[in-house]
Amino acid sequence: MRPAIASPAGLLLGVILAGWTALAASPDLQLAVGLKISNSIAFFSLKGEPIASVPVGTRPHEVVLSPDGKNLYVADNGMLWMTDKGPGGNTISIVDLLHHRKIGVIDLGEHRRPHGLGVLPRTGNLVVTVENPDGLLLVDPKARTVLRTFDTRGTSPHMLTVGADGEYVYVSNARSGNVSAVHLATGKVTLIPTGARPQGGVISADGRTFYVTNSDENSISIIDLESKKVVGTIATGKGPGRVVLSPDGKQLFYNLEPDQAVGFADVAARRQTSVVRLPGPPLSLVPSRDGKRIYSGIQSQDTVVVLSVDDHRIVGSFKTPHESGPDAVLEVPLH
Repeated sequence: MRPAIASPAGLLLGVILAGWTALAASPDLQLAVGLKISNSIAFFSLKGEPIASVPVGTRPHEVVLSPDGKNLYVADNGMLWMTDKGPGGNTISIVDLLHHRKIGVIDLGEHRRPHGLGVLPRTGNLVVTVENPDGLLLVDPKARTVLRTFDTRGTSPHMLTVGADGEYVYVSNARSGNVSAVHLATGKVTLIPTGARPQGGVISADGRTFYVTNSDENSISIIDLESKKVVGTIATGKGPGRVVLSPDGKQLFYNLEPDQAVGFADVAARRQTSVVRLPGPPLSLVPSRDGKRIYSGIQSQDTVVVLSVDDHRIVGSFKTPHESGPDAVLEVPLH
């Protein structure tokens, strides 16, 4: 059975009103958008209205919210693409959400090209993947220091996912085709073979299952976290990158960059069920706080697209500045 395909006809003619007006119902939230090409974080209302822009380091990639909801941490990777040659950046920018300004920098020293970011639930410390040299860092954002480095035993650690209790961090090693389960207390690493070029991951609500995309194998690996082994696979469209689990745990959503689409899969059936076409190749996929929407940045089109989780369709879009290159999109408090 072929997946159903939804068309984005009329997307770029303006905001699609059906479902979009409901976004105005959360005046306490704003959108933070990482603009890789213009080296900044831009803030928008939930309706896509511009609020402010904050310069950060060169080529910002992933962003995460501080535990108190007051600041953003931004990985200043320094390179537009992970395949680009060069030393890259070695900082994490700290952005104040109340005043929309950069208030500090965490210097990573010899560790360059930071990318994946996560916050540990118990301590508020950061975990950060770096690609030059390869590794995982434990960072104290208050002291602004690197506390510890970990060898993931893989090549090109790219994305990371923090375990449910913060005991483990799961790192996707893009060039070695595996995931590192890093035990933070001991530094012990368990390598889990996956498909080619693993990328984004998401953990089930019960903390037992980890889903990770394999961009060069057009699949999602299903990993049992107790045994640290792959127990199944879901075939997808071309180039799955980031992945999100629906609030009820029944569906997976993932961006398909080469297909210029977002895919939807049934978790129980382990198969792709539908595809929503986008106006360009999506680089990111991030859920809203209530789990009802997903945001996707289309770097080449300077566009952010909003999709409905329940309806599997585009419900809105907005433009970022010309040649700004939107990537990560995150709902954050509007103080």
